[in-house]
Amino acid sequence: MSEKNYLTLAIKLFQKAYEFQMGNDFDSAEEYYRKSIDICPTAEAYTFLGWTYSFQGKLDEAIAQCKKAIEIDPEFGNPYNDIGAYLIELGEYDEAIPWLEKAILAKRYEPRHYPHFNLGRIYLSKGMINKALEELAKSLDLCPDYVFAKEAIDKIKLSLN
Repeated sequence: MSEKNYLTLAIKLFQKAYEFQMGNDFDSAEEYYRKSIDICPTAEAYTFLGWTYSFQGKLDEAIAQCKKAIEIDPEFGNPYNDIGAYLIELGEYDEAIPWLEKAILAKRYEPRHYPHFNLGRIYLSKGMINKALEELAKSLDLCPDYVFAKEAIDKIKLSLN
């Protein structure tokens, strides 16, 4: 099989895994992400496998998969943000900050508002209201319709009144 055919098959397996994941069939999603990775390891497949593990509450495994994604493509921002988000879930706020800052700087990353939102969550939990508002505002600058950032800002402002 040619390299192009391997890549085409890996993409099809990745897409099938994503369908399973969106249907909450995480065991099948894991199986198909792994098949895709076996054929052609990509940062995306490792990141989404990590995301699958996060839905199962396996945050340490999710972080490990994101680190594999970063090894393959250090310019891909999603795994940095995901690691930060998983560390927030684990209550490890200080450890999450550098990962989120790396996500912000990553060259290949589309939803750039997420790491700012996650930093806002951290700063809010630490009582650093001004820094939280600053990060949440950056999130909204990048994605004006991001409801969670709007709600967080409104909640902070309401508590300050």
